[in-house]
Amino acid sequence: MVFSLHFACKDCEGPETSNEYSDCSEWFWGRAFGISVNSSKRRRSNRGMMMAPDSNSDGVSRCCCKGIRRCLICEKFKEKPQSMTSQPEIVLHFLYNPETRLAGCKDGEGASFPFPGVFLWENFISEEEEKELISSMDQNVWNLSQSGRRKQDYGPKVNFKKRKVRVADFNGLPALSQKLVLRMQQEPNLEGFMPVEQCNLDYHPQRGSAIDPHLDDSWLWGERLVTINMLSDTVLTMSLEQGLPERELTGEVHVAVRLPRRCLVVLYGEARHRWKHAIHREDILERRVCSTYRELSAEFLPAGQQAELGDELLNIAFTFKGTPV
Repeated sequence: MVFSLHFACKDCEGPETSNEYSDCSEWFWGRAFGISVNSSKRRRSNRGMMMAPDSNSDGVSRCCCKGIRRCLICEKFKEKPQSMTSQPEIVLHFLYNPETRLAGCKDGEGASFPFPGVFLWENFISEEEEKELISSMDQNVWNLSQSGRRKQDYGPKVNFKKRKVRVADFNGLPALSQKLVLRMQQEPNLEGFMPVEQCNLDYHPQRGSAIDPHLDDSWLWGERLVTINMLSDTVLTMSLEQGLPERELTGEVHVAVRLPRRCLVVLYGEARHRWKHAIHREDILERRVCSTYRELSAEFLPAGQQAELGDELLNIAFTFKGTPV
């Protein structure tokens, strides 16, 4: 069985191990190659970071992995930790059917079971909207992230370990997201959805991009996680290490949720809070870009302990005049 410790972070769909507000490679590159960086970023921790030299400007040949994280670039320089080489003794594989909302055996035989908490909206955006969104993202800087990903953040600065939030440089969600959020709110499953954070992630097979199994934070972020999948099909793998004893399923259980290009997927309920989710390296066959939107938890909504801060964040987010932070 694989044992790992994850801290949910604002930077992505998944976990980070940084002790500071977010991971960053600019300090290293600034010192090594004289690249100018923001002074506040120089204070961020770079412990455990190993990076390959940058051979071009396409974002494929650099790495920002820390700790146990790995990509195809840093694997040339780092040994794999034992937790990455060991595998659970038994893994039961199922496939999610969005029409029946059941998870069935991949071979089509055997029992199936209800799999609540996943909503899939195919063709949420059009081909033209996809082109417009990707073109806009690629005009901004993609920052290196862990496990071969790149990212762009629109949201407050968060330290999840210390449970601190501040506005910092957050100046709103991007303009092109306004019509998308309005479209989301027309769906009953997303009624009242008011995101205050958007994270764009870029995956590439040449970097070995992936994201480890994790649960998103639930102190700051609310019930629904909303993601738009762009440029290629992929698979979202849901996992439960302890199995499903109530279904007499012993061993680790994996449920594959196929994400078609240009779809929207929502995780809520058990899929949000009980099942970990991941994107495995072998499921990135072409460049994949996704945008994940997060709403506030009850603590930051009216009657919550930090309602005033929540209201401020919502007002900023819904100006839709944001630039990446």
